Amino acid sequence: QLQCIITPSKYQSPSHAPKLKSSSSTFSATPAAMTSHEFADNEPESPHNVVHPLNPEEFRRQGHMVIDFIADYYNNIEHYPVLSQVKPGYLRHLLPRSAPLAAEPIEEIIKDIETHIIPGITHWQHPAHFAYFPCTASTAGILGELLTAGLNVVGFSWVASPAATELEAIVMDWLGELLNLPKPFLFSGNGGGVIMGTTCEALLATLVAARDRKLAEIGEGEIGIGKLVVYCSDQTHCAFAKAAKIVGIKQGNVRVVPASKTTSFGLCPDELYQAVRSDRELGLVPMFLCATVGTTPTAAVDPLQPLCRVAREHDIWVHVDAAYAGAACVCPEFRHVIDGVEGADSFSLNAHKWFLTTLDCCCLWVKDPGALRRSLSTNPEYLRNQASDEGGVITRTGRQVTLSRRFRSLKLWMVLRSNGVANLRNFLRSHVRMAEDFEKLVAEDGRFEIVVPRRFSMVCFRMVDCAVDDGVANLANKKLLESINGSGRVFMTHAVAGGIYMLRLAVGATLTETRHVVEAWKVVREQADAMDVEGIVGLRAIEPMIGGP
Repeated sequence: QLQCIITPSKYQSPSHAPKLKSSSSTFSATPAAMTSHEFADNEPESPHNVVHPLNPEEFRRQGHMVIDFIADYYNNIEHYPVLSQVKPGYLRHLLPRSAPLAAEPIEEIIKDIETHIIPGITHWQHPAHFAYFPCTASTAGILGELLTAGLNVVGFSWVASPAATELEAIVMDWLGELLNLPKPFLFSGNGGGVIMGTTCEALLATLVAARDRKLAEIGEGEIGIGKLVVYCSDQTHCAFAKAAKIVGIKQGNVRVVPASKTTSFGLCPDELYQAVRSDRELGLVPMFLCATVGTTPTAAVDPLQPLCRVAREHDIWVHVDAAYAGAACVCPEFRHVIDGVEGADSFSLNAHKWFLTTLDCCCLWVKDPGALRRSLSTNPEYLRNQASDEGGVITRTGRQVTLSRRFRSLKLWMVLRSNGVANLRNFLRSHVRMAEDFEKLVAEDGRFEIVVPRRFSMVCFRMVDCAVDDGVANLANKKLLESINGSGRVFMTHAVAGGIYMLRLAVGATLTETRHVVEAWKVVREQADAMDVEGIVGLRAIEPMIGGP
């Protein structure tokens, strides 16, 4: 097992604290005919000595211990390998086969977190975590999450928690104004939004609304829904195809338009136009376009203005997925990447990706909230109340798939207030500068190339001095990435676009500084120096080409 860095002794109870019985207590089986009182008297914990599940003073004591644990975790996080080094199934051998019968003390639980759980964590908050897209944390975001859990409201209607309903509308307008979204997207402009868990939910909700709007025009039933077609590029997130399947779009009616290096892997409006025209000639009904600002493989930006023009001509709902890069648009110098959003119907970003708000927090704005309500609202008697019946309040359940919902706006509100707009912008800009520094380091080494121009805080690059052909280069870069991640000092992921296997370095972890980016490049160079290129060429004959033509 990996050694835990956090000192266990810090988390022991004060000597005067009440001691809880250990789960090692024995318990004998009792006859089924026993009454509940007789059965309880045979329990390890007497009904007169039950551990209260929400004792305020015990919560205070244990809460201090957990906060100390988390603070020390962040203090020592650089000492851990970024990518977990455990093997599949490791945890089942370390934990009991069944849940404890009696209560266990928090000290024992924290000890097990240190010794069993932490070694199995891939440390997303590690400053050398450059994989996927960031999932940022912050003091305000974590404490906001704690407050959300502590208050534990279920805000499905205004009366269920007025503050949860009203704060969400205020915060969504705050953030929408920072993004300079057109007025029709804001509550103050008769549009509005909703905070969901992830982009998967936002895509599902908007697809349902677009489907029902189109079916109202052409007629429902199998024939009607079988004619509906949705569009995306081959760089669009896989969540879109999943959501389309859930709402009943035939797999053959999901049009995936190829993107190419000539358009920097953005969706080409002319290609979209040709696809739409061909579908209409076949008697099909174009319904929905998912445009992306900051694609997962290369952070590509689909050109919104010309795409929205094509969509408007054919009455296609346009959703803009800006899950990663949308946060950058609070900086005026990046706002241009969503120029043309005024022609879209909906827009979403994940504040938990690059906006310090902790998972999960997806912000969805729509011009026509009524479209969501018509598709997603229910009005059972047990949820009716005077405020909702009078129509003067927002009912969130009519804008999302789920009924129950968390008080997510509380943590986003705390992030905005605790950091301020100026600091949030500087935080984002610092990551972009670090990515620029890394890009320059790559460009100075003749063995490597930048595959696509850097966008935002992500650099896509590959080693090319081994390039007998693209197949060998792809295989060599796969091996290079494996060795980089195997070092434990850095964690990156890859993408394949246009048949090219490339390494992705996405700067975004809250604790990342310039020195971590410099160290990442040092690891890349060291592993490249140790590469056996001749061996890679030999393997080419027995291992299939990765991402090749």
